[in-house]
Parts: sequence; structure tokens; C-alpha cells
Amino acid sequence: MPLRQGKVKMTAPTKNSESTMPFRPRAGSTMWDVARHADVSAMTVSRVINGKENVSDATREKVMRSIHALGYRVNVAARAARVGTLRIGLLYSNPSAAFLSAFLVGAMAQCSRSGAELLLETCDDLKSQRKAIDRLIAHGADGVLVPPPLCDSPAALKRLREICMPTVAVATGKPAANVSAVRIDDYDGARAMTKYLLSLGHTDIGFIKGDPEHTPAQLRFQAFRDAMQGAGLVVPDQRIVQGMFTYRSGLDSARRLLAGKSRPTAIFAANDDMAAGAIAVAHGLHLRIPEDIAIAGFDDTPVATTVWPGLTTIHQPIGELGRAAVELVVEQAKAMRAGEAYATRHAVLPYQLEVRESTVSVAD
Repeated sequence: MPLRQGKVKMTAPTKNSESTMPFRPRAGSTMWDVARHADVSAMTVSRVINGKENVSDATREKVMRSIHALGYRVNVAARAARVGTLRIGLLYSNPSAAFLSAFLVGAMAQCSRSGAELLLETCDDLKSQRKAIDRLIAHGADGVLVPPPLCDSPAALKRLREICMPTVAVATGKPAANVSAVRIDDYDGARAMTKYLLSLGHTDIGFIKGDPEHTPAQLRFQAFRDAMQGAGLVVPDQRIVQGMFTYRSGLDSARRLLAGKSRPTAIFAANDDMAAGAIAVAHGLHLRIPEDIAIAGFDDTPVATTVWPGLTTIHQPIGELGRAAVELVVEQAKAMRAGEAYATRHAVLPYQLEVRESTVSVAD
């Protein structure tokens, strides 16, 4: 039964969709199968199917041979029934539950407005990434959204480019030139937070780094170092601790930063989950927040307003990122269906510094 608009469908793996063996003719072949068989882009196949003139005779003949070899048939009735309806895939791997929840709310809202359906696939390693992409293709995905950390996976993005799948990378710190993306300026946001802590009089600031495989984590740390250096301050190595964007890593990192008598007056964690872990450690040590230790995070996920005291953080409009990503991939998918070219676009949404009770001037 097809999904209703705006609903989420968890797709299950199928034997055919998971196969990585060379192509063999089979029933139910898709446009993507034809493109791979003919060694052309899916857009070229779409142009041939739609009778577009901007295809050479040789290419058209090659595509038609593949169509016949695979027994591909355009289901006219199904196509008519789905006019205006697109299927958007969401490919994710070990996401932050808070990030994914907020992102899904925005993505589903925009899918509903766009008359699109949302398909979810999860994956971990390189092999499962390929299988997940193949399952999305098998279930009729017209475009794919790739939130972190897969937005920075060269293998996943390469695979999607190979099949000319309309793709939008979400919240990547370093968007690829040939892949559309929606994001915020992570570097500028982290620099703004560091300058804010400096403006409160903090000069001894500890930093909890995020997962080194995530480009936003790299940018946030670089911005912290640059802002401290710009203020004429040297950050000792013991004030920098590696985290992994998880609450548990925030606990472990904060214990290291707050051990002993020499403690920083503030901690800046590269995301809210780790900042929440730092708050828990400070409470366990009977440190007053913010009087004894100020703590700041990044993202403004729901945890920022459920911990006590409320967390000062950089607001990343995650729901808006979801809406913008769907809007962009729908635009590209419609162009693909029509056999038309579309431009790669990079959208940068504004962030906001949210000041709450976890920070205060050291003079207060």
C-alpha cells in the first residue's frame, strides 16, 4: 500500500536490491537499472523515455537496447497516478536522536506541503551504505537526503553521483562542489560562542571536541582555537579533550577537564549532548553552574532546555534544515523526471546565539 503524503515508511531490504552482482535481465527493472546497464546517467534515460530531442541518436539507440535487454516497461497507469508525487529517501547512520527528531519534523512537514513521500534507510559501514542506497532505488526514491555523518562520506556521495541521484547533503561543514547542500556556518557560530565567553571575562576555557570524522566538528574546534589566538591566549593541550558527540563522551571529557585543583572557568562543548554530560559532572563535583564553571554547547537540541541550568548554545535551525533540504531535492527530482538539467546549490541558513543560565560573567 503506498504511503500517505508526509508519512514515513521504513523500507525493508530485498534480495534483488541488495545484490552487487553484474546486471542480469529481470522483471521490475527500474530507470536506474537501465542507466547502469547502458552506462549513461538516469537523466539521459529519462530524456529518452520522455522523447526529448537533446540526446544523440547513438545514445538513444544504446538506451533503447538496454530497455529491451532488461525488459523495462514504463507503467503508464502508475505514472499517471503519481503525477506530482515524489519519493524522497533519507539515508542516515547512527544519528543523534535529538538531531534526527528535529530534522524529521521539518522534513515531513515539507514533504506534506510538496506532496512527497519520505523513505528511511539506515546504514553503518561501506557495504551497508551501498545496500541502503540500492534499497532506496528499489523502492522508487526520486532523490536522497544525507544528514550527518553520511553527508561527509565520500563513498556514499560517490555512489549517489554515479547513478545521478538528486542528492542534498545536510549540515556538512565542507560541502562538495558537485553535491547540493544545506547547512549553517559552523565556523562562524563556534567563533561567536568563543567570543561571547571571552566577553564574560573567561580566559581559561576548556573545549570538548566532536567526532573527528564530522566536518562540522573540525570547523567548530578550529574556530575556537582561532578566536582564542585572536584574543592573545594560548590554549594548553590539557584544556582540549576529544569527545564523540555523545552524552557519554561528554561525561568522560568533563571528568578529565575538571579533575584536580586547576580547572578551567568555562567549558565549550562542540554539541549539546556533550555539554549536558559536562553539566552532570559539574553537579557531581558540587560545582555551581555558572558561578564555579560556565558551560556552553552547540546545536540547541531539546536537551539544551531540559537540563538544569538551561544551556547557553548556538541555535542550529535543524527543522528548517529539513524543510530546506526537502524543498531543494524535490526541485531537483522534478527536473530529473522531466529529463532536464538542474544546478547544484548550497544554502547557508542563519544561526543564533542562545544565552541561558549556564553562563555568566566571572565578575558577577
